[in-house]
Amino acid sequence: MGLISRASAMGLLESLSLRRLDRLSFCQVVDRLAAVGIGRELPALLDPKASPPMTGAALKGWLKRLTQALDESPVPASEWPALETLLGGDLLTALVDVSPSSLRRYRNEARTTPDEVAERLHWLSAVVSDLAGAYNDLGIRRWFHRTRTALDGRSPAQLLAGPWSPDQEGPGRVRELARSLSAGVAT
Repeated sequence: MGLISRASAMGLLESLSLRRLDRLSFCQVVDRLAAVGIGRELPALLDPKASPPMTGAALKGWLKRLTQALDESPVPASEWPALETLLGGDLLTALVDVSPSSLRRYRNEARTTPDEVAERLHWLSAVVSDLAGAYNDLGIRRWFHRTRTALDGRSPAQLLAGPWSPDQEGPGRVRELARSLSAGVAT
């Protein structure tokens, strides 16, 4: 489920209707990831006619590698529209520190998203993925504005104001707080 949540937050599963988690739906997710260059060899390995057939242990290893690949593979072309739809333009521009006109240019691919902005955008999609298991869309938007004891009485949005890098302490604390929700720990 973590892999699917992460891919969904990145906007990679748009228009894909997943009603249950079975082999067919998992193969559809894998095909979508392969289409953007993530885990390209996995669709062939999942083929039931593959020789030798993939075992449960091998699949578990692939899931771990695929999740890591998602974490390391920004896809701004799909992340901009997905996050803008969920968060709204005002919150998204504030969180990734871009102007509304730059957001439009990047989202429409009229301009290439700079690496440092793509990194913040991708990091933000990971936070949204962590929050998605605990909150609905409105709750996710509100989460960024609510002060948190774990953040010394500041809100996640306050720690993400201005230019920042995922490697900095403030964003790191925000990510850990969001991860604690997907791990089932109350905040």
